[in-house]
Amino acid sequence: MSFVLDRRDDVLMVDVEGQLVVTNRQDFKQAILDEVELGARTVVIDFTQSGYIDSSGLGALVSLSKRVRDAGGDVRLTGLNEDLRRLFELTRLDQLFPLYATRADALSAR
Repeated sequence: MSFVLDRRDDVLMVDVEGQLVVTNRQDFKQAILDEVELGARTVVIDFTQSGYIDSSGLGALVSLSKRVRDAGGDVRLTGLNEDLRRLFELTRLDQLFPLYATRADALSAR
């Protein structure tokens, strides 16, 4: 997996390419937390180029969400394919994370 971070003021866009799994979750989480420490408050994670998140990846997202909320921000998810959206619904994580169809929708929810 690779990910690209793009921060504009207090908004951090994260493009995830590939799978978010046990082997890369820590680097992913730390990169975002570093930006939150520098002032990012709205974190939009785009999974358009990703098709799989394992349980450790979900755990990293939950932990990340708590840390971002503690800093006064929020995490929004976009670009989830049908399988990923169903995963978030089945695990009830759709109640923790706002899910948006597009990046524009996630950004306009400010």
